[in-house]
Amino acid sequence: MSYTPTGKHLIAGEWIVGTSTFASQPATGPAHDFSVGTEAHVDAAAEAAEAAFWSYGYSTRAERAAFLNAIADEIEARADAITEIGTQETGLPEARLQGERGRTTGQLRLFVEHILKGDYLDRRHDPALPDRQPLPRPDLRMIQRPIGPVAVFGASNFPLAFSTAGGDTAAALAAGCPVVVKGHSAHPGTGEIIAEAIDAAIKSQGVHPGVFSLIQGGNRAVGSRLVQHPLIKAVGFTGSLAGGRALFDLCAARPEPIPFFGELGSVNPMFLLPEATEARGTEIGTAWTGSLTMGAGQFCTNPGIAVVLEDLAGPFIEAASAALAGAAPQTMLTDGIAEAYRSGQTRVQAQTGVREILTSSCQGRTATPYLYQTDADTWLANEVLGEEVFGPLGLIVTVRDMDQMQEVARSLAGQLTVTLHMDDGDVGAAQDLLPIAERKAGRILANGFPTGVEVADSMVHGGPYPASTNFGATSVGTLSIRRFLRPVCYQNMPATMIEDF
Repeated sequence: MSYTPTGKHLIAGEWIVGTSTFASQPATGPAHDFSVGTEAHVDAAAEAAEAAFWSYGYSTRAERAAFLNAIADEIEARADAITEIGTQETGLPEARLQGERGRTTGQLRLFVEHILKGDYLDRRHDPALPDRQPLPRPDLRMIQRPIGPVAVFGASNFPLAFSTAGGDTAAALAAGCPVVVKGHSAHPGTGEIIAEAIDAAIKSQGVHPGVFSLIQGGNRAVGSRLVQHPLIKAVGFTGSLAGGRALFDLCAARPEPIPFFGELGSVNPMFLLPEATEARGTEIGTAWTGSLTMGAGQFCTNPGIAVVLEDLAGPFIEAASAALAGAAPQTMLTDGIAEAYRSGQTRVQAQTGVREILTSSCQGRTATPYLYQTDADTWLANEVLGEEVFGPLGLIVTVRDMDQMQEVARSLAGQLTVTLHMDDGDVGAAQDLLPIAERKAGRILANGFPTGVEVADSMVHGGPYPASTNFGATSVGTLSIRRFLRPVCYQNMPATMIEDF
């Protein structure tokens, strides 16, 4: 099933043409022209979202569940066309797009189950105590309520699961919040076909058309206007540290500041503890390279840093180098990402005290792996080495002893993940590292690799800054719905007036 995009924006149920266009830059297949978003498009979408909130924000959980299921059904009905346009635009293999589509519909259906159970409402009730002395207590009920229209920015590296109908959109819609999506120019056709699916679900379920709008990219002013629009009440963002921080600052500078839930970057360090390194150093080194190069290293959970005792590092380094030497070139998501990867590699290589273990040559939109090694003293003296390189580049940091390993851990900025490779005899050392890891990351792994984020109730995909801009939130899993809710207390309110919420 072939798909040819129209190049239009979807705003409140209408497909809108802009006055100027930009051309997509697919990895394979034909390029297409897309309308450039404008500030006027933002205004129209935000106003429609506010109008929709007065019905959608007060709809029943069953009604919202039916809507989310309908979106998932419409996405699955377009499965082959989504895979075709997605692979053309991003260069990702078909199996990856098919899996990501399943994750996208799975997220929607998981939120169906979650809101129908009602636990997310966190209902609390303190009954009235009319005879309490010296003063009576009124009847108090608390419940979580949706905050209003939400802006969502599509991610470059996940055209489905973190974009148009991805986790942020699913969580906001489940909460009762209309959504305005700023599409990513790396995959505008994929964004459009998903928007078509959502539009079809809106029509089949009789939902207010302002509940969802897609404004295509091509103009940075659109993003700025979106986060500053007075009707937008929160922002979900996955992207670069520089871009996310700029938008975060705009949200904070508004006359009415709003929360900016940004996932910005992480090097996801691994710590190899002594017994595990002695027993399994070669195995860990080989397995690490599979995680490091997965998807051309274009995952926010890519484990770019490995910290290991220098006396035990040899087999680990040899295994990692050998495995990476056989890695084939991979297509990156955009020309810009490929150029940023080359710039990051040059930056690392230029640092004093960094030794090249494996080098390669990247051309055009392809990426090949690099591997470097440095010592802890160099790492601790050079903040540049802790900056994310988005791609298959690994840096091994060797330490003298466990005290210096802890020092390296303490030096880290906020991370999405920290991994401890450990055997039974490493429990004491791991217990010493664990409090530091808890201060640094939102997810801590034992004997695994962080690429691959399970969509589940217990998942935390976030962490201290700069991993994310709000350390108390997650962008994956059912807890992510709490970003788009706020508690409301009802005093002496008849229960029948709030029980259906």
